[in-house]
Amino acid sequence: MDANVPYAPITALLGPTNTGKTHRAVERLLEYPTGMIGLPLRLLAREIYDRITARVGERAVALVTGEEKRVPADPRYFVATVEAMPVERAVDFVAVDEIQLVGHPQRGHVFTARLLGARGARETWFLGSGTARPLVERLLPTARIASHPRLSRLAGAGARPLRTLLPRSAVVAFSTPQVYELAGRLRDARGGAAVVLGAMSPRTRNAQVAMYQAGEVDYLVATDAIGMGLNLELEHVAFAGTTKFDGRETRPLEPAELAQIAGRAGRFLSDGTFGTVSPLPPLPEPVVVAIEEHRFAPLRAAYYRNVELDMASVDALVDSLQARPRRPELRPVERATDLEVLRHLVREPTIRARATSSDTVSLLWEACQIPDYGHSLVEHHAHLAARIFGDLVARGTVDPEWLEENVSRLDDTRGDLDTLMLRIELVRTFTYIGHHPGWVDPRVGWGGRTEAIEGRLSDALHHRLVERFVEAGRSTAPRARKRPRRPPASEPAAVVPGHPFAKLLTMKLDLKAALPAAADDDDAWVHELVEASHERFVVDAEGRISADGRLLGELTRGPDRLRPEVRLLLPDEIGAGARSRLQRRLVAWSRDLVAELCGPLRLAPGLELGGAARGLLYQLEQGLGTVPVKSAARELGHLTAADRKVLQARGVVLGTYHVFARPLLRPRAITQRVALVSAHSDGTRRVPSAPRGAVSMPRTPGVDVEIYLAIGYPLFGPRAVRVDVAERVGAAIAAFTAGTGPDPSGQLSAWLGCPGEPARFVAEILGMPRAATAEPRARRRSRRRGRHGTPPATND
Repeated sequence: MDANVPYAPITALLGPTNTGKTHRAVERLLEYPTGMIGLPLRLLAREIYDRITARVGERAVALVTGEEKRVPADPRYFVATVEAMPVERAVDFVAVDEIQLVGHPQRGHVFTARLLGARGARETWFLGSGTARPLVERLLPTARIASHPRLSRLAGAGARPLRTLLPRSAVVAFSTPQVYELAGRLRDARGGAAVVLGAMSPRTRNAQVAMYQAGEVDYLVATDAIGMGLNLELEHVAFAGTTKFDGRETRPLEPAELAQIAGRAGRFLSDGTFGTVSPLPPLPEPVVVAIEEHRFAPLRAAYYRNVELDMASVDALVDSLQARPRRPELRPVERATDLEVLRHLVREPTIRARATSSDTVSLLWEACQIPDYGHSLVEHHAHLAARIFGDLVARGTVDPEWLEENVSRLDDTRGDLDTLMLRIELVRTFTYIGHHPGWVDPRVGWGGRTEAIEGRLSDALHHRLVERFVEAGRSTAPRARKRPRRPPASEPAAVVPGHPFAKLLTMKLDLKAALPAAADDDDAWVHELVEASHERFVVDAEGRISADGRLLGELTRGPDRLRPEVRLLLPDEIGAGARSRLQRRLVAWSRDLVAELCGPLRLAPGLELGGAARGLLYQLEQGLGTVPVKSAARELGHLTAADRKVLQARGVVLGTYHVFARPLLRPRAITQRVALVSAHSDGTRRVPSAPRGAVSMPRTPGVDVEIYLAIGYPLFGPRAVRVDVAERVGAAIAAFTAGTGPDPSGQLSAWLGCPGEPARFVAEILGMPRAATAEPRARRRSRRRGRHGTPPATND
């Protein structure tokens, strides 16, 4: 991305939690042909990825994090962690979330680099807390600063014993042992709790969250991992502690940090409360007021690290990394694991002996940047980096036998919670290595293998958490809420026009559908399908979706034909988490289905095409590939020769009666068209389906003319004829009547796939002279009486 693109506006959308910042950014991103959004956490990146793919399909969206790379052949949108943003790619729109993390001692320099250098070709947004405003104004003086009020009220509620907390509460602690202790107490007192830790994999975290969201438990115990954008149905946040170890010392949380966590209560339009768990005293009154009124001390400086690195030697690299910033608003990064690992390694003579060229110095720096998910000692992590660097220099790739030995040991689902968490942290490191370009043999599929191991470990961890922190015998079926916070999806809450959540609150897709989750062993096949390729799923003419012969769901009516919803058809014993994850996958698959069907009608970025041709393609897409000439007369009259050439290359035929897209007439495409029309009809109107390969079918009484047109078989009297066949027959008749072609009378039945009399009806509508279809007088009189009584139906 070019950081110096002129005239591309920059907006800083700053303010308290629950103001719709991320939601607005996602909506803005989808208004552009291409875009990228950077999120602070892998968990949040996956949540936003799921949300976007439910809108546009998985083939249009890439997910890029340190350990997970889901990059389709030609993505339009990128969802990434801030560190993993592929900033070298040019896109129209760029957004970076939680930009106030420029003040984070360890990660701040990455956010500062994005603030100073990440730009969209047409627009850039930075989202975050209002505490970042003075810094943004000084560092980006041309940026437009925008803010919005919180959508709900947040109020302090004092201290309360754990056993008296109301349902839909989250208890926040700052160490894993304390989280486990609190969850155990809630199990004994209230039947159970879900658990969320920052070190969890997305699969475990989402399984626990889905259990809570579905009402299987009424309480959540978490670390401050819930403070970054996770949207949960919480009414109250209770702090069991207000100090945390930040990697160097144990310190009190700043009011702004407490507000970031407390703001998880009262999402969307529902008010929320926050307080403490006694015997911890209530939060000081000034802190409560600051959180309620969103007034905090501004950030004083942004952490910075030079991004223009000198790879001439290891010493030059270290010096360039430590280069001092030239602006007073920027503070040199004090602690960064990768730099500490590099400093440790350059003291080793063997490392210096190998890092003697710019290429090997670059390799050394890449090895030092392997994430330390387990937060181990620098010496331990440096040993791993040295091993990787040594293999890359000596062999060109990481030793597969060493990988096999270490990865195989992690593929073990036995053990307690701490053991499983440790294995997940280690396997994440090997997933990162397996996905790094050029480090391993791509034919072996190390990344996929380690992801599969992480999945099994994550499922096992979820089960252990349920066993330990959910009361035995407690129902795992979703229970009705005693006090629903908002109307069900079928009765959306009333919101004012233009409200940032208006579209979100009226979507049929439930919030839980955006939360992929693990489930019981019986649901393992669901998780395997969630990760399956697009081709694994099929849809029949009635809109039923299946995979491997197993019925999964069906398409149902959505906002329009191109955006159907999905209704699951699964056994009752499938858990809520598995259902929500498969629901999201099938909705995303349906968007890919539409994108595949309408691909020839959608313009690639940069393709030159006139307004009339664009309008014609839009009509064709809305009509699923067929439009009457009369409906498109204005556009057809303004097409240029260049437009016609582009349309022809895309398979668009400008016929006498209809304009149609030839690729959308293949048997598979016809089935997909019928499925989409059936879904939109939602059982209220009959949708016919021609046998595979049939060129016509008899008209069914009661079926709308428009439905026949949408499935590619416009009506001509008593027959619905595939549009390309109708145009071909019409052209032959026109040539005959003009004296330039043979009499087609003898071919009509074969061409139209129907007996002689219906074929003659169709031919006359297409312009065939009646004399050419002469019959015995009595039959002709009989047919004429029928025609005068009921005029043949057409699509004009």
